[in-house]
Amino acid sequence: MSTSWIEHPGFYIKEEMDARGWLQRDLAFILGIPEQGLNMIFSGKRGISPDMAKALGQAFDVPAEFFANLQQAYDLAQAKEPNPEVAILGKMQTNYPVREMIKRGWLERTDVAMLEQQLARFFCVPNIADVPYMPHAAKKSSYEEREIPPAQLAWLFRVRQIARAVSAPKYSERSLRAGLEQLLPLMLAPEGTRDVPRLLMESGVKLVIVEKLPNAKIDGVCFWQDDTPVIGMSLQRDTIDNFWFVLRHELEHVLRGHGRDTEMVDVDVQAATTSEEELVANSAAVEFSVTPKFDSFFIRKRPFYYEKDVVAFSRIVNRHPGIIVGQMQRRLDNYSYLARHLAKIRQFVLPGAIADGWGQVLPISL
Repeated sequence: MSTSWIEHPGFYIKEEMDARGWLQRDLAFILGIPEQGLNMIFSGKRGISPDMAKALGQAFDVPAEFFANLQQAYDLAQAKEPNPEVAILGKMQTNYPVREMIKRGWLERTDVAMLEQQLARFFCVPNIADVPYMPHAAKKSSYEEREIPPAQLAWLFRVRQIARAVSAPKYSERSLRAGLEQLLPLMLAPEGTRDVPRLLMESGVKLVIVEKLPNAKIDGVCFWQDDTPVIGMSLQRDTIDNFWFVLRHELEHVLRGHGRDTEMVDVDVQAATTSEEELVANSAAVEFSVTPKFDSFFIRKRPFYYEKDVVAFSRIVNRHPGIIVGQMQRRLDNYSYLARHLAKIRQFVLPGAIADGWGQVLPISL
């Protein structure tokens, strides 16, 4: 129990009584309670309840808050000092979803000192003072200057961490371009996505799928480890159209050598952008997803886009209807349009992928 100069509220009640020349029985008479009730307060065995604070306020003609605050101040003074780790953990959790990172197996639940060491190793810096966004950081990091939010940054570093632990054959641009042709037949059905990780790996491209952290919107990322390209995807939208669009978007970054110096982090790959790198990647993704024939189909059928026509067109261009529907929704700005065709793909792609999340934790040591 901590010591303090703050007296029990009963002490101050006695002072108020003395100032008015009241005896204990006088106050008991005024309050309409037995003297024994006041004895418990004066001896410090009972505190002042909200009801008693109001009654005392009326008796002494002062605000009830005066007595309520006396009790609150006394209670706080008597309370035990919390573990010093509480404040440190509070600062850590404010900046990073540390609890979720522990839950996901990215960090181990240990004492604060060890947790700080883990966080530093997770972000590949010498010590906790160099971790981006931490309140005691020694200097502003490049990630802060690029305004990558902490939760997105933690996701990115998990992708990097996993990719480092995975070996891949030497990257070949020629093999990847040829592999794009092999991907086309896989777009006919959701089940086709299960072969994507293998085909990319054969070209020397690491595909790492990591479930996003709560409140961290992100579609994908492209970066390089030495001469090996890495694509990270979150599958935050579990639909066939989004999977293929994000994948082809990131593959275009790889083919053009984007992300060699700075990671290409994509929060919403289909959002409006003025970045040249993002524009070319989006253009490649649209052409790959729905083929150049889509524009003429869209114009020809305007303003009536019947389901039978969309399904027939998807068969002509060898695409799953959901891929066509996804682009139709964006063109029409109507995200309920034929939404039942947006098939789920996560259940097919995860088993054959390097994946972390959705109840699965990759055993990678810091």
